[in-house]
Amino acid sequence: MKLYLICTLSAFAAACALILMLLPLLRRLKAGQYILGYVKEHASKSGTPTMGGLAFIAAILICSFAFCGFGDNITNLTLVITSGFAIVGFLDDFLKIRRKENEGLKPYQKIVFQLAIASVAATYCHLNGLSELSIPFSGGMSIDIGFWIIPFIIFVFVATVNCVNLTDGLDGLAGGTSLVYLLFFGIMLSFFSDDRAYIAFSAVGALAAFLLFNSNKASVFMGDTGSLALGGLISCISVFTQNTLYIPVVGIMFAVSGISVIVQVIYYKRTRRRVFLMAPLHHHFQMKGFSECKITYAYSLITALVAIICLIFL
Repeated sequence: MKLYLICTLSAFAAACALILMLLPLLRRLKAGQYILGYVKEHASKSGTPTMGGLAFIAAILICSFAFCGFGDNITNLTLVITSGFAIVGFLDDFLKIRRKENEGLKPYQKIVFQLAIASVAATYCHLNGLSELSIPFSGGMSIDIGFWIIPFIIFVFVATVNCVNLTDGLDGLAGGTSLVYLLFFGIMLSFFSDDRAYIAFSAVGALAAFLLFNSNKASVFMGDTGSLALGGLISCISVFTQNTLYIPVVGIMFAVSGISVIVQVIYYKRTRRRVFLMAPLHHHFQMKGFSECKITYAYSLITALVAIICLIFL
């Protein structure tokens, strides 16, 4: 347990140092976020430095390799895939800054990149017999879906990455919710002395540092660089430990973000009316008058409560 704590603290210190070095550079390069006009509450945030995810992703990579080494194929693949999603997010953020608008990569371009990276993870799972799915609250029961693991894992990666990205709409929201999710996995995997626990705890420490700068009012945003990478990391840790079915359970607030958008779009196209004042759901609550801090706290609290229940039934 001492090593896990040292890993977490090391990631926290590394992320703090990297953010402090990155912030002046982002300001100098005028790498500011362009805010969508219809989100009136966010107008004052326009120009806030973005791509802060570079700092905590770098801290996660550094500490994960420091504590896990290069010997474990799954650990290496987890960090490579996370980096792959970070690169896609970086391209998206870079194009937004260069064009000075809130549109980077085209939606189909994002999906193509995501499908390609997800296919690597799915193929690895199939070739290495990682086709079992642990069932939450079942006392250790699992099911083997064989070849169907390939389309299932591809779907899981794309869905999770985009749901985490959608949750990144308020200061500290995606970061705080992801921190709690990864803390759950760090604790769970530490019971089994799994090396992926070090990656999870590295992420917890790095995100804790990032939240010092990202909590309301944020000094820096993670950008798609950070949110896509977080979605990839969450997917990898869950999938490669065969705990994929925990994603919609412990990650319930990520699922809520994605589902609220789908419901809103489908209902509006059919009726020209809206279910929510604005989607994703956190914007609905914001337009109802709830503060960003309260919404962020509620998302993290609900995630923590579900995580505690899952730990009890392990």
